[in-house]
Amino acid sequence: MFHIILVSPEMPANTGNIIRLSANTGVQLHLVRPFIFSLDDKRLRRAGLDYHEYATLKVHDSLPEAIASTGAANHRVFAISTKGQKRIGEIPFQKGDCFIFGRETAGLKPEEWDIIGRDAAIRLPMQANSRSLNLSNAVAITIYDAWRQINFEGAV
Repeated sequence: MFHIILVSPEMPANTGNIIRLSANTGVQLHLVRPFIFSLDDKRLRRAGLDYHEYATLKVHDSLPEAIASTGAANHRVFAISTKGQKRIGEIPFQKGDCFIFGRETAGLKPEEWDIIGRDAAIRLPMQANSRSLNLSNAVAITIYDAWRQINFEGAV
């Protein structure tokens, strides 16, 4: 299916929501340390309800390690960012694509952009005077658009 990489997520409720989304869509979720909460955090568990056991979650010590574990050499990597020049609707997604999301408060660091490449940035359309979407909403929009493009493979 697809891969989601969250780089140093900061808000346990967002991560819990994304765990639930991953369980319901068959997406592989990757978390890159450091993050400022424990995977046992009650806010994370509450947001994810009882879906944690159904989600495939891997924790990594670095972004290159996370990307390598996705098999990205055989698939494409995209960074979802307000800095993207292409909009999400302009990209034909494929099974196995990897979507990278930065920190809720600061996005991706320059050294992370050096790893990903700015040409891999795509954005979600918003009103002109908007700053950003909630992380779990951005992940959901991205995954459902990508999944729709492959005809919701595996869905009932």
